[in-house]
Amino acid sequence: METAAVTPVLIEKERILELSFKVPVTIEQNKDLQDKLLEAMKLGNLHHVKVAIIFRDDESMKRVETTIWAVGGKYICLKGGMWLPISRIADVKML
Repeated sequence: METAAVTPVLIEKERILELSFKVPVTIEQNKDLQDKLLEAMKLGNLHHVKVAIIFRDDESMKRVETTIWAVGGKYICLKGGMWLPISRIADVKML
């Protein structure tokens, strides 16, 4: 199991389209992740607040700084229409 303690690589949100999420991985998620995602969505929609999202693709831990527009059951939608699987998110940090 990989943890968020590994230093994630900062990427631009547009690069998410290039990433793969096909290989099954298990990551350690923040216990309050769902609450953090919902709070980040509210702040993003009301005040355009950006957050740092720590996640893992098929290769390594990554970090993206952006606005969360929507939170679904399995994915979040980021500013610009990028989708990220919640199962791959380790943590969300307010900037």
